[in-house]
Amino acid sequence: MDAKTMKIAHEKVQELLDNMEKIILGKRQVLKLTLTALLADGHILFEDVPGVGKTTLIKALAASIQGSYGRIQFTPDLLPGDILGSAIYNSVTHTFEFKEGPVFTTVLLADEINRATPRAQSALLEVMSERQVTLDGTSYPMEENFFVLATQNPIEYEGTYPLPEAQLDRFLFCLSIGYPDYEAELELLKGTDTEKLLPQLKGVLTLAELSILKKLASEVHVTDDLYEYALSLILATRNQPEIRLGASPRGGLAFLRAAKAYALVEGRNFCVPDDFKAVFLPTFAHRIFLSTGAFSKKETEALLQKILQHVPVPL
Repeated sequence: MDAKTMKIAHEKVQELLDNMEKIILGKRQVLKLTLTALLADGHILFEDVPGVGKTTLIKALAASIQGSYGRIQFTPDLLPGDILGSAIYNSVTHTFEFKEGPVFTTVLLADEINRATPRAQSALLEVMSERQVTLDGTSYPMEENFFVLATQNPIEYEGTYPLPEAQLDRFLFCLSIGYPDYEAELELLKGTDTEKLLPQLKGVLTLAELSILKKLASEVHVTDDLYEYALSLILATRNQPEIRLGASPRGGLAFLRAAKAYALVEGRNFCVPDDFKAVFLPTFAHRIFLSTGAFSKKETEALLQKILQHVPVPL
């Protein structure tokens, strides 16, 4: 990737970040990580309390990349056919025709995904990993830039079904938006209703340009010592007595893709240790399972922070 190409790519990414920041105030790092997952061809699970702007962020992203937007509200009575679509009998042709479900879109919001039963959750397994839906032996491809952003309430909330390991592994990142800072919330209280600005938000990136940026992200250079650093971090998650299930090789590959994409977001065509540090917690916090059997995001993140502090950083 030459310097001119890198400059144009960085300008596009910054334009996209600035555009989304018109709607999402005071959350630049969350927006950076969201775009990192997009460029790394991954999906995101947002775990947060209600009302902090998860849906607004996702709508802003869809508008900014000029992609179609779909939303599925996950409830206990949701069925796989409600997500993927189903075969409908045509009485004229006497054949069954596939009617696409809401999953056929560019940017999909899977809202409160852990309120649906495991049967409904499993409908997303194939489509998230292979970008296709298979029904009655026929495969229906998704759009090239298909991107799932799911939200879930914290697992201690009533009426939720914890996502199994296989489903969690389909998400590149697990992020939290959190409450806005003082200045952003003060602006919100004074009358800046960002939700009303959404229809006016202009697209700044075409889907074709997005595909090019993804390709450029995959070409970001990684030196041998950084490959070894990444592997040392991965192995460290498997050697902690507090951790029952550490990072898998598939998780390691996701980690590498994320670090490359983050470097591109930062305006570089090469990785540095800080790229791996920035994506370490979002990549592995939902993939690590504690020896106690209990799920504690705060405890898991503390263990990962300890690993970051103890694994030597290459010079």
